[in-house]
Amino acid sequence: MANTSFLDRSRTVAGPGYNRWLVPPAALAIHLAIGQAYAFSVFNKPLGALISGDVNNPAPDDWTPTQIGITFSIAIVLLGLSAAVFGKWLERVGPRKAMLASALCFGGGFLIGSLGIHLHNIYLLYFGYGFVGGIGLGIGYISPVSTLIKWFPDRKGVATGMAIMGFGGGAMIGSPLANNLMGQFKDSAPLGVAPTFIVMGVIYLLFMQFGVWTIRVPADDWKPAGYVPSTEHNVMITTANVSADNAIKTPQFWLLWVVLLTNVTAGIGVLETASPLIQETFSDNAMGAGRGVTAAAAAGFVGLLSLFNLLGRFFWSSASDKLGRKVTYAIYFGLGILLYALVPTLGHGARLTLFVVVACVIISMYGGGFATIPAYLSDMFGKYQVGAIHGRLLTAWSTAGVLGPLIVHTIHEHAKEQGLKGADAYENVFYTMAGVLVLGLLANLAVRPVKEQYYEKGPVTIEAGGH
Repeated sequence: MANTSFLDRSRTVAGPGYNRWLVPPAALAIHLAIGQAYAFSVFNKPLGALISGDVNNPAPDDWTPTQIGITFSIAIVLLGLSAAVFGKWLERVGPRKAMLASALCFGGGFLIGSLGIHLHNIYLLYFGYGFVGGIGLGIGYISPVSTLIKWFPDRKGVATGMAIMGFGGGAMIGSPLANNLMGQFKDSAPLGVAPTFIVMGVIYLLFMQFGVWTIRVPADDWKPAGYVPSTEHNVMITTANVSADNAIKTPQFWLLWVVLLTNVTAGIGVLETASPLIQETFSDNAMGAGRGVTAAAAAGFVGLLSLFNLLGRFFWSSASDKLGRKVTYAIYFGLGILLYALVPTLGHGARLTLFVVVACVIISMYGGGFATIPAYLSDMFGKYQVGAIHGRLLTAWSTAGVLGPLIVHTIHEHAKEQGLKGADAYENVFYTMAGVLVLGLLANLAVRPVKEQYYEKGPVTIEAGGH
C-alpha cells in the first residue's frame, strides 16, 4: 500500500515556492513519446513484407496495406474513447498515476504488438499497438493538460501549446528511431520489425518515467504571483466551474465538439494524402518533363507539414491568450475556407511554391486547433474537471480520424473513375473541405457563455473532481 500511496495525487502537490516552469518538461516527455503514433506509417511497408522479406515484392500471405492501416485507426479511435472514459478517473487520482498507466499501456502495446509480428498474427498487433497502446495514447494525451491549465491560469494557451506541441513533434523522433532500429535488427528477424517494437516499447516506457516522477500539481488555493482573474475584457471566460457530467448537457460542449470535428476532419484530409497529392498535382505532365515532384521531394513536403503541425500548436495557442479563443478559431475557419478554396486554382496553375506555403499554413491551423481547444474548454467550463471534459471532447478527434480520410478517398476515387487526373482529381476534395470548415465557423460563432444553471454550487476542490 505504501508503494501505491506514492502515486497518489496528494503526494504530487507542490510546496510553496515551487517553480511552475518545471511542469511543462514533464508534460512534454509524455507527449513526445505518444506522438510516435503519427510516425506509424514508417512500419507500413516492412509489416507488409514480413513473409517475403522484400518490401517491393510482398508474398500472397503478407498483410495488405488496408489490414495494416486498421492498426492506426484502432489506436486513434481508442485514443478518443479512453480519454472520454478515463477523464474523471484522471481528475480524481491525479496526473502521476494516470501518466504511469499511460506509459505501461503505450510501452506494453509495443511489446504485445511485437509478439503479433513475430507470430504473424494481425489480431495480436491490433490488440497490442491498436487497443492497449491506444488506451495509453488517450490517457497520456489528457493527463498533462489539465495540470498545465491549473499551473498557468494566466497563460493557458502557452501552457497547453507547449505540451501538445510535443505530440505533433513525436513523429520527428519516432520515425528515424524506428528506421535506425530496423536497420540494426534486419539480420536477426524479418526486416527487423519485431525486435524494433520491443526496443521502442522499452525506450518509451522508460522515457515517460521522467514525466511520471517529476509532475507536480498546485495546491487548491495556489495562484501565480500578482495574478488577478479577470473577465473584464472577455465575457467568454468564466470564473465559475462546471462538472464534466453537466458540461455535456450544455450546447457549448456540443458546439465545441463540432468545432474540433470540422477542424480535424479538414486537416487530416490533407495530411493523410499529402505525398500522393503533391506528386499527382505537380507531375511531369503538369510541370514539364523532368520538373515534376519526385517521391523524395514529396517526403520532404510531408516532413515540412509535420514541422508546421508542431509549430502551429505553440504559435496559435499562444496567440489565443491575446486574441481570445473564439477569435482564434474564427481565424482558423475563415482563413482556412479561403485557403482550401484557393488550392485547386494553385494546382491548375502549377504554382508549386505557393501551394506549399498554403498547405503549411493550413496544417499549422490544424495543429493549432488541437492545442487551443483545452484552453477554450477551461474558459467555458472552469478548471475543476477540465481534463475529463477535454477527454470527452476528444471523441470528435476519433470521429474525424475516420471521417476525414473517408471523405478524401471517396471523392478522389469517384473523380478518377470519371477519368480525372492530377489537380482535377483533387479539386472537389478541397471544395468539400472548405464546406466542412463553414460548418465549423458557424458552430464557433454560436458559442456563448455557459448559463449559471450548469455551475457547481459552492466551493469545489480538485480532489473531489471524480466523485
